[in-house]
Amino acid sequence: MILSNIIAGQDIHARYGGVVPELASRAHMQNILPVVDQALLSAGVSLSEINAIAFTQAPGLIGSLLVGAEFAKSLAFAQNIPLIAVHHMQAHVLANLISGKDNPADAQAYPFLCLTVSGGHTQIVVCSSPSRMQVIGETTDDAAGEAFDKSAKILGLPYPGGPLIDLYAASGNPDRFKFPEPQIPGLNFSFSGLKTAILYFIQNEKAKDPAFIEKNLVDICASIQSRIVSILINKLKKAAIQTGIKMICLAGGVAANKGLRKAFEETGLALGWKTHIPKMEYCTDNAAMIAITGYYKYLDESFSPLSSTVSARAAW
Repeated sequence: MILSNIIAGQDIHARYGGVVPELASRAHMQNILPVVDQALLSAGVSLSEINAIAFTQAPGLIGSLLVGAEFAKSLAFAQNIPLIAVHHMQAHVLANLISGKDNPADAQAYPFLCLTVSGGHTQIVVCSSPSRMQVIGETTDDAAGEAFDKSAKILGLPYPGGPLIDLYAASGNPDRFKFPEPQIPGLNFSFSGLKTAILYFIQNEKAKDPAFIEKNLVDICASIQSRIVSILINKLKKAAIQTGIKMICLAGGVAANKGLRKAFEETGLALGWKTHIPKMEYCTDNAAMIAITGYYKYLDESFSPLSSTVSARAAW
C-alpha cells in the first residue's frame, strides 16, 4: 500500500513551450530534499524505518535522472540499505498494481495486457508477473503523447497542449474532420505521418481562412483526439485477439486523457474485457509507481550496486 506520493511540479517550462532539460535538473536539485522530507512526514514513518531505496534508472532526461540516482545512492549508503534501480516504463505498467482504499488494484490476474501511453513512449506490454514483461508493440517514431502536444502547438495552444486538446474535444464533433490512420504492420504504432497530415491540413485551411482555427477549434481538437485514440484502441484490440488475453490495463501520462479512457472502457465492455486504469495521480509520472516496482524487486532481492549508472534511452 502506498503511504504517501508527493509531487513537485515544474511550471517554469510552460513559458518555453516544452521541457528545458537544464531547468528540469536544477528544479530536481532544489526540490528533492523537501519532497523526501514531506513524503516521510505524510507517510508517518522515519528514515530509519525504510528498508530500501528505489530510483528511476532509465529512460528520461539525463540531468534529472542523475540527480535522483545520486541522491538515492547517498541515502542508501548512509542508511546501509539496498538500492533498487527501476525502469520508468516498467513502473508505468506496475502502477496498475498500486492498491489502497480509494484505488483498488484490479490488475492482479496474470497475464494482463497493458497499453502504456506517454509523451515519450507508446507500447503494448504483456505482463506475466511483476518481474516478467514483454513488449509486443511499440511506436516506430513518435509517441502518442508527442502527437497530442505537437498537434496542440500547430493549433497555437500553450504547453502542455495535450490536456487542452482533451478539454476542447469534449465539446467538439469528432467526425467533422477526417485524418488518416497509419497502416503499420503488426502491433507497432506510428504517429509522424499523422502529425504531418494535421500540419498540412491546418496550413491549407488557414490559407483559405486565417481565422479557421479560432472558428473550428473544438471540432479540430475532437477530430485529432478521435484519430489518435482510434489508432491506440485498434492496435490494442488486435493485441488482445493475438494473445487471447482478456485482462487489459492502461498506463502512462496519456492515460489521463478522458477521450482515451472513455474509448478504452467502452471497448472493454463491448469485447468482454476486464479493464483497469490506475487512479489519475498514478498515470502521470510519479514516485508511487517507482515505489511499487521497487517493492516487487525488493521481494525478489533484485538489488543494484552503488556503481549503477543512469541512461536516457535504455531499453528494458
